[in-house]
Amino acid sequence: MKPTWMLRVFAAIGYAVLMAPAALVLVLSFSAGEYLTFPPPGFSTRWYVALASNGVLMSALGTSAILASVVAAVALLAGGPAAYAIARLEFPGRGVLAALLAAPLLLPTLVLGLALLLVLQPLGLAATWPGLVLGHCLVAIPFAVRIMTTAFAAVPKELEAAAWTLGATPLRAALRITLPNAAPGAIAAGVLTFLVSFDETVISLFLVGPRLSTLPVEMFRYADQSADPLIAALAMSLIAFAFLMVLIVERLMGFSNAMGRN
Repeated sequence: MKPTWMLRVFAAIGYAVLMAPAALVLVLSFSAGEYLTFPPPGFSTRWYVALASNGVLMSALGTSAILASVVAAVALLAGGPAAYAIARLEFPGRGVLAALLAAPLLLPTLVLGLALLLVLQPLGLAATWPGLVLGHCLVAIPFAVRIMTTAFAAVPKELEAAAWTLGATPLRAALRITLPNAAPGAIAAGVLTFLVSFDETVISLFLVGPRLSTLPVEMFRYADQSADPLIAALAMSLIAFAFLMVLIVERLMGFSNAMGRN
């Protein structure tokens, strides 16, 4: 059934509303003015050049990239077995385990950040790499588990059963049969958890320190102190980066395959 013209119109309006903020940021990022004003007095790439030469923001960018990579790896290693157990195994408390793993997403990040600070500060882990990784994993692992559970559930159980009849152990069958078939979901989970960690602001605000800060926190501080288009150039760069990551997943395997759907 083809969509009606009215549905197409409403869809176009919806897309326009969603894309309007990004379009505004794009225009402002090329402003030649000294302040954020719309319409801009002229157009220039000066703020992208200024962004590349801003040592504080570039240092925070490197920190966020390393942090997000570590968090994505930990989320996959920790969430993968849990997702497999939830999707493929029958055991008492499976629903409780799934609910517990999803629980951090139900709490405001403000509450999570304060709780993490109260727990990590006495242990000397506040404003440290382990503390930041732990805090970000708290919100990244539930995303990884949700995506990988869907991917594992989409793999027919008959494939594992066939491997068992040929002499493979359950572990070998899971590693050689199920995991390769669920690999698109794992890649999608890795990309999403990377972006979740890279974009995390509230929890980071509680856990960073003067010598260890992430890019979203430095963006927040810069926007609080300055009102020039450099922040728009940075925001546009991050939008382009996130779009590129999503596009790579789509081009390589498509979202339907990545999410375990046919």
